[in-house]
Amino acid sequence: MCLSCIEYGREGIVSTQGDVYSYGVLLMETFTRKRPTDEMFSDKMTMRSWVYEAGSLGSIVQVADANLMGKEDEKISAKKECVSSILYLAMDCSTNIPKERISMEDVVVRLNKIKTTFLSNIEMRKQR
Repeated sequence: MCLSCIEYGREGIVSTQGDVYSYGVLLMETFTRKRPTDEMFSDKMTMRSWVYEAGSLGSIVQVADANLMGKEDEKISAKKECVSSILYLAMDCSTNIPKERISMEDVVVRLNKIKTTFLSNIEMRKQR
């Protein structure tokens, strides 16, 4: 049985873990400006494996949409930290094994921490 069939309930199995998976894909789509169906992705390299590989090389921000990152400014390091945290969250949401995925409650907690950290980093830079 294929993973995507299970994720989208085609086999009659629907779960909140499938929703978490979809949310992870949505985060990756939003922050990379790519779609899982983009030409660059195939059976050998999926969007998730592309983001994962960038993360394992320590350059997860390199897959982020350049328009999102904007120009180099005093906020760039805060933006990079925020976007990389969100992409790592997307990875935790979209693991191939449903039981290994984080819960939506944990997603909300992490998103709030990311937001707090980002705003704190921006505020610290203003004070300098």
